[in-house]
Amino acid sequence: MKLHRILLVSALICSTASAKDELTSIFDGKTLKGWTQRNGTATYKVVDNTIVGTTAKGSPNSFLCSDKLYDNFELVFEVKVHNNLNSGVQIRSQTKEGPNGRVNGPQVEIEASGSKGAESGYIYGEAAGGWMTPKNKLKPHKHFKDGKWNKYRILAEGARIQTWINGNQISDLVDENKLKSHPKGFIGLQVHGVGNRGPFDVAWRNIKIREIK
Repeated sequence: MKLHRILLVSALICSTASAKDELTSIFDGKTLKGWTQRNGTATYKVVDNTIVGTTAKGSPNSFLCSDKLYDNFELVFEVKVHNNLNSGVQIRSQTKEGPNGRVNGPQVEIEASGSKGAESGYIYGEAAGGWMTPKNKLKPHKHFKDGKWNKYRILAEGARIQTWINGNQISDLVDENKLKSHPKGFIGLQVHGVGNRGPFDVAWRNIKIREIK
């Protein structure tokens, strides 16, 4: 009987630990519950279990941001973007001077590869100093598949941020200064401003996160 209890408790502990280690969805596939738009006038809608962001003429950069804040985590999602649109996903980001202020913080780049390759997966400081990835490591590549769904994986642990696209590691960056200024923040889905061009769109699906304690 005692052995049975020990085994039962062990099973419960393992089950709880396993649950904590699992990726959990932060987009329910039906609504934008848990998300708030900040900056810009681009539109965000749920279409066929995806979040579709569409540019608006004259709009600055727009961001659909998670209401929950995250510090250390693994984030995965799939994304498909118009070939003429630049986009990105904010991590550990914040707003300046209140909730309606300028979104700023680390951004993982999203853009079509084109004929010469692109900088998808590298890390940019949105309204926070420009490229975090050193210039000598900003090497264009073609791991992003134009016109198709692409799987991103982002691992943020302390000052180290790693990124992958379709299983290929793109960046492995350590930035102590950015950790000090942006230790924790929201996840943000960017629709980049395009002036009077467009409309262009970008879509995300299967957005999941695993918090690392």
